[in-house]
Amino acid sequence: MMATKPAFDLTAEVPRRPYLIMGMGKTGCSVATWFAQSGVAFDMADSRAELRNASQLQRTFPASRLYLADELNSLDCRDYQSLVLSPGVPHDIDLVQFAERSGIPVIGDIEVFFNRVRSPVTAVTGSNGKSTVVDLLTQMHRCAGQCVGLGGNFGTPALDLIGTSEPERYVLELSSFQLETTQSLHCDIATVLNLSEDHMDRYRDFNGYAKAKGKIYRNASWSVVNRDDRLASQLAEGSRRMISFGLDVPEGNHFGVRKVGAVNFLCHGRDNLLPVSELKLLGRHNWANALAALAMGYAAGLPRSAMLQALRDYPGLDHRIQWVAEQKGVTWLNDSKATNPGAAVAALKGLNRPVILIAGGESKGADFSVLGAALEGVVKQVILLGREAENIAMAMSAQIPVTRVADMREAVDKAGAVAESGDYVLLAPACASFDMFKNYAHRGDVFMELVRAREPGK
Repeated sequence: MMATKPAFDLTAEVPRRPYLIMGMGKTGCSVATWFAQSGVAFDMADSRAELRNASQLQRTFPASRLYLADELNSLDCRDYQSLVLSPGVPHDIDLVQFAERSGIPVIGDIEVFFNRVRSPVTAVTGSNGKSTVVDLLTQMHRCAGQCVGLGGNFGTPALDLIGTSEPERYVLELSSFQLETTQSLHCDIATVLNLSEDHMDRYRDFNGYAKAKGKIYRNASWSVVNRDDRLASQLAEGSRRMISFGLDVPEGNHFGVRKVGAVNFLCHGRDNLLPVSELKLLGRHNWANALAALAMGYAAGLPRSAMLQALRDYPGLDHRIQWVAEQKGVTWLNDSKATNPGAAVAALKGLNRPVILIAGGESKGADFSVLGAALEGVVKQVILLGREAENIAMAMSAQIPVTRVADMREAVDKAGAVAESGDYVLLAPACASFDMFKNYAHRGDVFMELVRAREPGK
């Protein structure tokens, strides 16, 4: 695996000037811990006036200064070696803009990570399915008896994966925010699973979002591409080695789906691998997720038997088309992780029965027209709640009944009243959750609690 020269050599002599960590959430804290353990000088900053862990940070890192809220105005970025930006902090804030104008490098935790690790890295990004794919791929490696460090944007921050001894491989989920502050990527295997509008509140346009995602392929030894997504696959043009996956019959040494009689098989070239009926993952979009994991496992040299065993056993992640209950023939599904229209559309495409859809929440600047188009012939009723209820309703066909409700309890009650035996009730909000809930997991937990509290015959 050929690695590029690091943009920031954090293993060299400790710089005279400290680093400034901007954003002291989970990722920022992981950077501070790693710097402290490595003997690297740093200060900390956060735009919030009240930081719940402020006292703990000051006790843990007494040699570092913590700047909050208005104190940021007294900071001069030119006093620092570099600004380490947490992924949740927008690039357009004054502090970051001033640093860039002053020629102060703006990096992220993934840049620090790639300057330290030597084991091969498999990195996954995309608009939808990232967490499922990295978790499934990790199970494939573990079924093969390998020690894997799983983290990044999913679960454990990347720097927290670094210990006294390295695992055989790192598997990272990477967001566009993490990728845009990384210059020294040298992945062994990389993929952009798919692209759809997301985080338009953070990007000037869709091209900017796609460009950030595409950085994952820089210097990658293997590029894994989704041939069903033209825009995502174009980002890998010029790659050294490429393997593809898709829901059609594959040519050559690629991965896809082949129908034999009435049975659909996941396949690799001419080899039929596994009937999709043996997957616990529900929906055609999860066939694609399984194929992506297979392609990356193949590139990593995993035994086929281990990969297929992991596929048979893998139950999926919470809040990703999660089976909740069956009541009087009605199946309730929780896909609270569908925080954008593309994810909600993917969930709907995977279902083969009539759907009552519960949607709505807080928009991130997304276009709901793609959701409206996907509902026709699939959804028998839409139940809307949250800030974007009216905007989603405007994207619906006049032929689809729409009901607006005040909260999740009313949404569940309404869905239970209209659902018939054989229907799915699907929570796929197509929106963020912050107008009514702490996060998407809280939203999904509330939904599941309300569903399970219903009497089976109700």
